[in-house]
Amino acid sequence: MIHNNWLTLSETTLIELEQSADEGRDVMAYADEARLLHDAFLHGQRREDDARRLLERIRCAPLGVEENRHEPSTLEEIKRDRPIDPDIVSPPKPTRAVYEDKVYGAWLGRCCGCLLGQPVEGWRRARITGLLRETDNYPIARYISSDIGAALREKYGIKDDGHVYGSLKINWVNNITCMPEDDDTNYTVIALKIMERYGRAFTSDDVAQTWLQALPALRACTAERAAYRNLLNGIWPPLSADRDNAYREWIGAQIRADFWGYINPGDPTTAAEYAWRDARVSHVKNGIYGAMFCAAMLAHAAVSDNVEDLIARGVDEIPGDSRLTEGINQVFEWRNDRNRTRTWEDVIERLHQQYNEKNPYHWGHTIPNAMICAIALLWGERDLAKTIGIAVSAGFDTDCNGATTGSIIGMLHGARQLPSAWTAPLNDGLKSGIDGFGQVKISELAQRTADLAYAE
Repeated sequence: MIHNNWLTLSETTLIELEQSADEGRDVMAYADEARLLHDAFLHGQRREDDARRLLERIRCAPLGVEENRHEPSTLEEIKRDRPIDPDIVSPPKPTRAVYEDKVYGAWLGRCCGCLLGQPVEGWRRARITGLLRETDNYPIARYISSDIGAALREKYGIKDDGHVYGSLKINWVNNITCMPEDDDTNYTVIALKIMERYGRAFTSDDVAQTWLQALPALRACTAERAAYRNLLNGIWPPLSADRDNAYREWIGAQIRADFWGYINPGDPTTAAEYAWRDARVSHVKNGIYGAMFCAAMLAHAAVSDNVEDLIARGVDEIPGDSRLTEGINQVFEWRNDRNRTRTWEDVIERLHQQYNEKNPYHWGHTIPNAMICAIALLWGERDLAKTIGIAVSAGFDTDCNGATTGSIIGMLHGARQLPSAWTAPLNDGLKSGIDGFGQVKISELAQRTADLAYAE
């Protein structure tokens, strides 16, 4: 996920306007004022008191008379509104030996997908595919390199120097010796830390406490940074997710969800509940559902190799009336409409017609990015390169979607079946910004995960 400023309120007015409109509120009367304050922010004027008053008015705008969608954020209501069959029986938990290879594959796959998407994060689709085509890497078959010659470097604005977390280099494959730090992996590591410290009874407050102790504030982005600010001001979950947080339905909780699936192989319901405990620190509604959806898919991927089945199993854990469920169901409809969506490029084009990648609200929102993950999985044919390649070629949040889909494919296959061309550049190493980890072996992270998953 791309870095942002400290989240001054004046920079979030347009995001809040769209967020509240999506929730069904009648906010158009505030559009001009929201645009004025945002433009002032862009010109260096931080009119925070004016923004705070406007944001409060937007959040209190009445719901439209036609708005009757029910999207709860409490676990009890989510469970009540999900379509899951209460008598559903999952396949048996894999043996520990099988699981150890699978979870190592999931950690590796997450790193592979993240590394592929990280250097082009924030790029528009046309720029991504243009570079790929001109470097004979479309459809994607390998990592993206910056060693492509001066003409192409200039044409696509390729540079090597740039501050990305603790690195002074942009993480093209030719610049790395391990999996470099990224928020998509930091949160997977911090989830491991939470489980090792608190066990399966961990709470949302435990998540918040661990963030404050182990996650540097400027490692957090968008909704997480807004929640972090709230936590520092003594505002704890679930209010930390809602107070002055225009990003409350963005992708952040979804990228934090994988570990909760890792430690619950064959138990999507428990995985989704753990993801809910984590997500509610910073997100509401569809922001929470995205985390539950992905955690449930990963838990089921440990016992099933049917991609359509694991996506459906993920949807089972979230409210049937939610916008996220509607989006994933639409992807299934596109899958069945072979007259208009014969290829993955056809369906990605349809998604781009529905969501505008130039609109920051669409770019970072849970729903279009979760839909991209579903598309990549359905059209990726259980192949790592093809799946993460689709996820990254689609644009939007490239490293997040590459990481999520790579994680699922890694869990499906296990480490031993992943192509060495993708895993070898990682050198079994991951650099973390989480206190107490630093640079660590990915195999060690997987072993520690297995210890937790199979603890008596």
